[in-house]
Amino acid sequence: MGLAHSNPVSEGAKPQLALKKRNEMVQAASLANPTFAEIPRQDPESNWYALYTCPRHEKCVAEQIGRRSISCFLPLYRSVRRWKDRRKELELALFPGYVFVRMALENKLQVLELPGAVRLVSFNGKPAAVPADEIETLQTRLSGAKIEPHPYLRTGRRVRVRSGAMEGLEGIVVRRKDRCRVVFSIDLIMRSVAVEVDEADVEPA
Repeated sequence: MGLAHSNPVSEGAKPQLALKKRNEMVQAASLANPTFAEIPRQDPESNWYALYTCPRHEKCVAEQIGRRSISCFLPLYRSVRRWKDRRKELELALFPGYVFVRMALENKLQVLELPGAVRLVSFNGKPAAVPADEIETLQTRLSGAKIEPHPYLRTGRRVRVRSGAMEGLEGIVVRRKDRCRVVFSIDLIMRSVAVEVDEADVEPA
């Protein structure tokens, strides 16, 4: 009996406690940074969806989604706003009115019932999944880059970045000088962003 009580946590319970502790840490990080919340274990049936929100409610909705341990992603960009007496750098939603959420569709009511959430972007009446590689591009390749919103583009000269931090990114070139502006588009929500790269790093796609 003494040996049994010397170790209060059984071997089978250790992984569960470790997973619980990890989830708690991830949830705490999500609350501290509501722009991107990722839970450690994903439902294999889950996909990324674009959630339409009320105007200027993107951060609030993303924070609430994170509190429910559902993966969400709110890309932001920095913009300097000037007034007569001052100037201030703000973090604004890259795609105003949209938050990306990863979940199984059977859990959509957990998101849609949140204050500020409006609806999932749908096609023919059915929520449409956002390609995972487009979300990955926003999360990784464009993370830390100088990006800004850009009028949506569908056609034009398509290029691929062949080297540098943006290597592998495909988009449409819209300006050529010593540096190029390559526009990356999310077709489902008809929104685009522009990122600056060296012209020498660009080749036709």
